[in-house]
Amino acid sequence: MAQLRNVARDLWVIDHPLRVGGLRLGTRTTVVRLANGALWMHSPGPLQPELTAQLTALGPVQALVAPNAMHHLYLTQNVEAFPQAAVYISPALPAKIKGAFTYKILSDEPPTLWRDDLVQHLVGGMPKLQELVFLHRASRTLILTDLAFNIQHSDSWFTRLFMRVNGAYRHFGPSRIFRTLVKDRAALRSSLNRMQEWDFDRIIVTHGDVLETGGKSIIQTQYAWV
Repeated sequence: MAQLRNVARDLWVIDHPLRVGGLRLGTRTTVVRLANGALWMHSPGPLQPELTAQLTALGPVQALVAPNAMHHLYLTQNVEAFPQAAVYISPALPAKIKGAFTYKILSDEPPTLWRDDLVQHLVGGMPKLQELVFLHRASRTLILTDLAFNIQHSDSWFTRLFMRVNGAYRHFGPSRIFRTLVKDRAALRSSLNRMQEWDFDRIIVTHGDVLETGGKSIIQTQYAWV
């Protein structure tokens, strides 16, 4: 069963099982407790009663964030579990969302709710993905979704094979599929340069292991091709 795991002060992750076709990729929700005591949830995943209770014990969930074109599947379930939360989505998602709830579209400007806790940026050059990246200032943690993978181990032979072919197994970095989404390298390069100006060391990815240290240098190395 998925459970909260503390990563740093006021920062948790929840690792969920996830199958995409025959792939066992897993997925991850990142939870930040804001300065006002409210919870901010990035890429909300499937919920069970015990997990909902654990989250509620940390504080009121006030923000549900769907950060790119692919991470919105569990929004309706989370909205029903946390009706007091506001929903914030990537600009790529309005045409995809079918839930009967209101939402706000994210940009480079953080909402007032988390402006003092998190920095954000809409990554350029990938119109089909339109991923928002975030920096949790207090823990110096960069929060990514599909911009990079860090799958170091899998019990599934098919997943190991697929991710090796995809250039994203046993190391941190973008996949070959990700590279096909890049339509404007100059715009992506500008976004990466902006991220390099942020003060971060740890990187949380949505698929794979958390990179605890060395994040700034590995981003520079793995995206040198841009």
